[in-house]
Amino acid sequence: MTQTSRRIRYRPLHGILLLDKARGPSSNQALQRVRRLFQAEKAGHTGSLDPLATGLLPVCFGEATKIAGGLLGARKAYETVARLGVVTDTDDAEGEILRSCDVPDLTLDQIQTALAELTGHLQQVPPIYSALKRGGEPLYAKARRGEAIDIAPRAVDVHAFELVGAGDLLENVPLLRLHVECGSGTYVRSLVRDLGEKLGCGAHVAELRRLWVDPFREPRMWTYEALQDMVERGGLQTLDACLLPIETGLTAWPEVTVTANQALALARGQRVEAAFPHEGEVAIFDKTGKALGLGWVDETGTLKPKRLFVWTAHLAKTETAQPGV
Repeated sequence: MTQTSRRIRYRPLHGILLLDKARGPSSNQALQRVRRLFQAEKAGHTGSLDPLATGLLPVCFGEATKIAGGLLGARKAYETVARLGVVTDTDDAEGEILRSCDVPDLTLDQIQTALAELTGHLQQVPPIYSALKRGGEPLYAKARRGEAIDIAPRAVDVHAFELVGAGDLLENVPLLRLHVECGSGTYVRSLVRDLGEKLGCGAHVAELRRLWVDPFREPRMWTYEALQDMVERGGLQTLDACLLPIETGLTAWPEVTVTANQALALARGQRVEAAFPHEGEVAIFDKTGKALGLGWVDETGTLKPKRLFVWTAHLAKTETAQPGV
């Protein structure tokens, strides 16, 4: 009998998985493996991790993908190991060595001063091997062809760049363990590269782990292997308990609560004229605390639908609100 691969029956699934990405696969590869394991119709992640990096990669399933863009700009924390004295073309351990330098005798004060200079609102030059696009093509594709790339610096926010351990350095092994907290668009590889230049010896990222992403400050993460073991032991349904509800990802948005009549109006694409307090993009909830989607409050306090979840859109087809509700 000819063996054929089993066709996966994908299912509608909504929620957020806090994946502990392993070293090796790209973020998209990790995402696709998890999507197949969960048999989810739709999935997306909230910010790439380099193949070398491990740690938190929030994966949004189904309607949760509608808030993924908002989570991309969230504050993030990393622990990284900087290897001093070696510069690579990718600014990490997977690149080709460009030059090696002797590491000077460094004091803790010198290291702390350099870290302080790389903390705050900075102009940072991203790595040439990055997913940033120019002319519709990622920079890494141009770099791999050997094209000359001139990258303009861009504004980033580094909230913390701190020394965790210098014991390895003091024992003549040129490694620094560092803690980083930063905003959207910041490259830890670039921070470490620039730190090496300030210390006069160059540096690259030897290890990188993402610890948390707002609003998931104390994440319960799941490795792919743990999830796979759950399926083998208890079946597909056991995985659903690993998902966080969409509401847990909405804490960054100001919250507005609507009545049943107002929810029905939004589902029909109508504005709701009321004195909603938060101007700008908001998360919309009903009176039970269930998330209905994202909206926009204008300067008059009027709420407009922006990206409603599918169960909210169904209200216009399946429900009739009661007067005064």
